[in-house]
Amino acid sequence: MNTMSTTIRATLAGTVLVSGLIVTGCASAPAPMPTAAPQTPPSQPTPVAAAIPAIDSVPPTLGPAPTLKLPPVERRVLPNGLTLLVVEQHELPLADFLLVVGSGNEADPTPRGGLSSLTAQLLREGTSTRTSPQIADQLSFLGASLTTGSAWDMSQVGLHTPTAQLDSALGLFADVVMHPSFPQKEVERLKKQRLTELLQAKDRPRDIADRVFASVLYGNVHPYGHPATGTEESTKAIARADVKAFYDAYYRPNNATLIVVGDLTADDVERRARTLFGGWSRRTVPDTRYPQLSNMPVAPTIYLVDKPGAPQSSIRIGNIGVPRSTSDYFALQVMNTILGGSFTSRLNQNLREKKGYTYGAGSGFSMRRQAGPFSARAEVTGTKTDSSLVEFLRELRSIRDTVSSTELARAKQYLQLGLPSDFETTTDIAFQLVPVVVYGLPADYYSTYVQQIENITQADVQRVARQYVDPSKMSIVVVGDRASIENGLRALNVGAISVRDLTGAVPPSPGTP
Repeated sequence: MNTMSTTIRATLAGTVLVSGLIVTGCASAPAPMPTAAPQTPPSQPTPVAAAIPAIDSVPPTLGPAPTLKLPPVERRVLPNGLTLLVVEQHELPLADFLLVVGSGNEADPTPRGGLSSLTAQLLREGTSTRTSPQIADQLSFLGASLTTGSAWDMSQVGLHTPTAQLDSALGLFADVVMHPSFPQKEVERLKKQRLTELLQAKDRPRDIADRVFASVLYGNVHPYGHPATGTEESTKAIARADVKAFYDAYYRPNNATLIVVGDLTADDVERRARTLFGGWSRRTVPDTRYPQLSNMPVAPTIYLVDKPGAPQSSIRIGNIGVPRSTSDYFALQVMNTILGGSFTSRLNQNLREKKGYTYGAGSGFSMRRQAGPFSARAEVTGTKTDSSLVEFLRELRSIRDTVSSTELARAKQYLQLGLPSDFETTTDIAFQLVPVVVYGLPADYYSTYVQQIENITQADVQRVARQYVDPSKMSIVVVGDRASIENGLRALNVGAISVRDLTGAVPPSPGTP
């Protein structure tokens, strides 16, 4: 019971007694009860305000990019033509093996689009001695992982394994590479899975835009005009015999390079490769034919694909760009970083940060053995489709003018300072060597990368922008709700509008059977 409540109760009790004596007047008044003196709480020290540290509003200054020192790459060639590239990394007991085959999606025969990617998928679905479940079980037991895939200009099979399990893991890897059985049931299963994926893609505007954009730029004859995963018609047409024929034609040691990074020596790798891959027979590999492109656009055209009710529009703007062998590679990297290759690029800052039309806008050159596409792209709010196109074209024209020294410095630092993060793990290093293999880049490519970027000037950026980015001759693909966006697009008077279907073809006129 605290002092304050005792005092209150004592005072009230005394009052009652006194009142009673006054009324009755019969008894002498008792001595008054002592009243507790009010207590003053002890004084508290006045709190002293903590010093607020000064906020540094000036961002830190970035120093010069450090020189990237990479371990040496040892190159060996087996008698059957298989090339070995070995990078010794002894920090951890791990190793990565990446077999790169020099043929990919571009090698698909026209009526069998998607054959390359389907063949790569089927490699791990069974060999002459192992079923698909057995392969999966063994990988799990070994703590290893096995990947397969196909892209433009290459196919690949990758193994990541602890070196303690190297003998078993590498034996499995070689079996998958050299003795795939392509079981009929697995062929049919993956074809059904592919058909489902293609059906789903028809409902995704961004996938439709990518497919139509490639078709518009390259047509139906050039390999780059075909979707890498094929079509429903081409997928249905693929038979097991086609898969085996593709494998026999292109998966040859003289068309392959084995990249090895990890806790191994070059001599050990060569010894194991001779044992496991020495019996892999070489054969002449067919050349891929790239038809001459003609009828290049001389004025912009908007290719409009109707996606009724779509709340967003997918925009692709571009033209045929350059091959990976271009001497302008580094200048294009810097120029595109400023235009649309980073979060702080002009396109993203304009359409996302300033206008709020999209979650992200960007651009890029897809460089391949032959000239791949250049594209600027975004998924934008449907009601701002025409406004977004205006801003896209504004930035594509603006990049052709001189860029500021600040933009140039920021783009160069972005590319230079980000390079070391591409070499953090054995897997990273292996994948960074892929373009060296596929496109025949010089051995000192990465060790001179920082300086090559540093050498780019404002004049270089302006030159390549004017040479390769010309919005007056670009093709524009827009996938969205035609009923709500077509009038706005026509009002811009950018160019002729050509309506296309989901595959990029001109739809039949109404009433045409």
